[in-house]
Amino acid sequence: MLIYSNYISPRLQYITDFICQEICMDDFVLTTDKARFLNHAGAKINYSKEHISDGEFQITNVSILFENEINVQQIDCFELNGQKCFFKTNGHFPFDIFAACFYLLSRYEEYLPHEQDEYGRFAHTSSLAYQQGFLNLPIIDLWLEDFKLSLHDKFPTLKFKKSTFNFTPTYDIDMAWSFMHKGWNRTIGATLKDLISMKWGRVLKRNRVLTGIETDPYDVYAWLDELHDKYNLSPHYFFLIAEKNNQYDKNISIDSKAMMDLIIQHDKKYKVGIHPSWQSGNNIGIIKNEILQLVKIAEEKIDTSRQHYIRFTLPETFQLLIKAGIQTDYSMGYGSINGFRASTSKYFYWYDLKNELQTNLLLAPFCFMDANSFYEQKLTAEQALDELRHYFQVLKSLNGNLVTVWHNTILGSDSMFKDWKELYEKFVCEVAEYINKQ
Repeated sequence: MLIYSNYISPRLQYITDFICQEICMDDFVLTTDKARFLNHAGAKINYSKEHISDGEFQITNVSILFENEINVQQIDCFELNGQKCFFKTNGHFPFDIFAACFYLLSRYEEYLPHEQDEYGRFAHTSSLAYQQGFLNLPIIDLWLEDFKLSLHDKFPTLKFKKSTFNFTPTYDIDMAWSFMHKGWNRTIGATLKDLISMKWGRVLKRNRVLTGIETDPYDVYAWLDELHDKYNLSPHYFFLIAEKNNQYDKNISIDSKAMMDLIIQHDKKYKVGIHPSWQSGNNIGIIKNEILQLVKIAEEKIDTSRQHYIRFTLPETFQLLIKAGIQTDYSMGYGSINGFRASTSKYFYWYDLKNELQTNLLLAPFCFMDANSFYEQKLTAEQALDELRHYFQVLKSLNGNLVTVWHNTILGSDSMFKDWKELYEKFVCEVAEYINKQ
């Protein structure tokens, strides 16, 4: 496929790479050579305001892909085939799909002045997807399906890429155990605090766990192993390795033999990544040290990450992750609501808008996190299962990537999370049955 444009900018190159690699099996070439475009006998897209040839598929462009600054964009949404779209233009396709995809994928709006939530994160209420009611849909994936149909109408011999539905369960290990392996100082302090607060049930529970009568409420690792083996899953674990504990970083000390053994145990079977602590913030030294600590224990390269509390700012956090050697990051989602932050389920390379270049940092977006459902959206286990099923139904119809985030704490036996473990197993069973039928 040949794509003509008056000018090939880094932004245009980036988004055409993404779109064409997602939908087309044929090679594509960007050109500014009008004569070459006129003489091309195969499929060709004219990405300009000028009509060039009768055999072309024209997408009339807006200006965003040819700018080299970050400006407030005029966004007026309309509906196409029941889905919201924007950057409406004339041509064979009713909007500038290249520009719209770029705006969402690059997280352009997160570089503009915006509201922050209580944790200093980009507030999901500031996003176009939330405001226009398509946060719960991978709108880019849906657009690409319409785009393929339009291209096929124009070029019936054009071959398109075939994809399959993919499920990746991921886990954040923020607090490996509730009572075990915390050391005497933390254990005595917590017990005294519970006694003063008259939390007699918690005092009794801690005693039964520490004396071996009961299993720690957060210890679900053997159960998860059985689940993964039963359904042939390839999960990804992210471990919090904080230098010291604080309000947000409360994991077991990395100096604990039990914590080291837990990491080694998982690294032998699964992919293990770093869960940069809250205190690491945008501090490259702390991030590198946490990765180094995990490398020493796992005895292998650590090149994947997910931010603790999904706390990141653009472009600073991702720039630091690249400097720290991270190649794939799983933070592209919200820590306050479920949905598609970048409006896609597809893995994509991060575009650094500040430096106007495509980076080698691959982003793996997630659409569901248990903590969002429980703490933020206040859903029951049954309601959360319905939400999960929605994402599953949408993504299997699009052959997309379903990445979920879970915590051992919520999957444990703490009475606060009653029924959540059961809902997860039920959901995994449903997904696995579908995958086996593909």
